[in-house]
Amino acid sequence: MKKIVINGDFFCRNLTGIERFAYEVCKRLDKIVDKDSISIYVPANAKNVCEFQNIKILRSKKECKVFPLWEHGTFSRFLKKEKAFPLDFSNATPLFKPGIVFIHDIYAKTHPEDFTSRKDTLIRLYMCTMYRHCVRHAKKIITVSAFSRKEICENYKISEDKINVIYNGWEHLNDIQEDSSVLDAHPELKKGQFFFTLGSLQKRKNLKWISEYASKHPEDIFAISGKAISGMVSDDIAALQTLKNVVLLGYVSDGQVKALMKNCRAFVFPSYYEGFGIPPLEALSCGAKIIIGNAASLPELYGKTAHYIDCNNTDVSLNELLEEETEDADAILKKYSYDNAARELKKLLEEF
Repeated sequence: MKKIVINGDFFCRNLTGIERFAYEVCKRLDKIVDKDSISIYVPANAKNVCEFQNIKILRSKKECKVFPLWEHGTFSRFLKKEKAFPLDFSNATPLFKPGIVFIHDIYAKTHPEDFTSRKDTLIRLYMCTMYRHCVRHAKKIITVSAFSRKEICENYKISEDKINVIYNGWEHLNDIQEDSSVLDAHPELKKGQFFFTLGSLQKRKNLKWISEYASKHPEDIFAISGKAISGMVSDDIAALQTLKNVVLLGYVSDGQVKALMKNCRAFVFPSYYEGFGIPPLEALSCGAKIIIGNAASLPELYGKTAHYIDCNNTDVSLNELLEEETEDADAILKKYSYDNAARELKKLLEEF
């Protein structure tokens, strides 16, 4: 096996989405690989770096302040010096030393209308450049659903043979202590009597659907958590703030999220675009019912364990929807796990 080095820049970001996936998979990969067969190159300003037994941590003297500069500068130079082969979890691979890369989705390519500000436009330009570079030059592409694989192949005219699917997981919630302080702080959120929505306040999370539905159903209480990422804030936040039956929680801790999921009437996720969509899986692991958008990867992943809504139509009753029968979640909780992801990744790495 070649000398494989994982880009550890994800340790410099908050553990959400891609970063959570990278962190949890690396922890489990560490248990099943030979000692020092894989390394992680970590920026000087990295935080919450794991204590690994078999994966070797290599600390850079340089900080990662601008992620493209780290990716194509510091990380790339290190790979060249060490004659190493890179693994990236974050939709990018070095321009001069491409390797194995996870492309979780191609949101910036397929939904340009969601990137409106100057900053958003620059982000979209960089991401689209990386998508194109990855599909042309990466030695292997990994994505997180059959939906994403098909979408990448159709948009960039490449064979599905070049893309492996490794699903996401949820087991991090097992290590998180439930924190009910958020419920104590909001007595209006009574057990089993509120709908909960989790996610960054990005446009694709479709808060417009929540806003329109809540305005039609003042008897239903909604709790919404999350903060803006990269300026891509939904235009409907202002509308939500005027609704008396909507509680905007802002940022909440993992422990508070777990408490909300365990105590809500249902977890509502009206997102119209997801490469995977981890929050509904987390909710299922907490025993919550899930109501999700009938779009993108979500029907593929959640099958008959979910209740589905039209992302563009609020003429529905969530309470009536919840009366429909769904399948037990045990099968997909077993299928979509970080343990499985680590085993699949190890198998793929052995090819190199």
